[in-house]
Amino acid sequence: MSDSQLLRIPYPSTTTQPEKAFLLYLPQGFEDATRHWPVLLFLHGDGERGDTLDDLDYLLVLGPLYEAWIQKRDLPFIIISPQLGLLGRDKDGPEYLAQRTRTKIPNRLEQGVPIHIPDYPAREMAGEMTGAVAAETIPPPHPLIENKMWDQADPDVIHSLDFVLEHYRVDLQRVYLTGVSLGGFGAWHFASRYPEKFAAILPVVGFGTVEQAEIIAEAGIPVWVFSGGRDLTVQTQYFFPAMKKLDELGADFRFTTEQDMTHDVWNRTYAREDIYRWLLQYRKS
Repeated sequence: MSDSQLLRIPYPSTTTQPEKAFLLYLPQGFEDATRHWPVLLFLHGDGERGDTLDDLDYLLVLGPLYEAWIQKRDLPFIIISPQLGLLGRDKDGPEYLAQRTRTKIPNRLEQGVPIHIPDYPAREMAGEMTGAVAAETIPPPHPLIENKMWDQADPDVIHSLDFVLEHYRVDLQRVYLTGVSLGGFGAWHFASRYPEKFAAILPVVGFGTVEQAEIIAEAGIPVWVFSGGRDLTVQTQYFFPAMKKLDELGADFRFTTEQDMTHDVWNRTYAREDIYRWLLQYRKS
């Protein structure tokens, strides 16, 4: 049986960078000519953006690629991970982008796996847990929604997905979408803009708008959303309007809040087994 592979697939970008690529994970046994594989499109967070081919390595820091490639878990998906450009955000944006170094990037070990990324010390960072926010709360617009960052990478992301769907043995009825933080917002964006492509979505610490939720519900796309109860970056209160709309429309959805966690909910979420089983049960008719 063939071993898993991690490839860098170049493509002509529509953004300012003349040379771009995306990471493509091929699972163990992918050369089996009798099998067609489910596809998982993964959208990274704000801290994993990049402009160079070397910057692609930041995509291994977290998420399903970290689990499959670094932790060597046998996840039965072809995983696609495109990268959003910095677009100057490393100069006028957050400190975690301006001061990041390659020491943050985990290495795949020849033997064994590294210790799994631990949860952040939530109480130390965010204080004691507070009471739940009422579902009727409609918070002000969040800047990550207002900036529409994924609009700028939309053609590149869809090109990457369509390239894999055309050139690899995939199960076209089992194409899934997930993302963390900025990528969680991206999951809502792409599922609502291209609802015909996805069988289910799993946004992590990224919420959608009521309008996006309505499109996704009408398209019959199941949704499983995760937030952090102590998350001060993307607070749980922002999730409720879209979740209420999914509920009103009778959508197939789950809403999980990890009350003891801050923004790093992805560490726990992608380490689970049930989220992958949940995705795989759905097929696009």
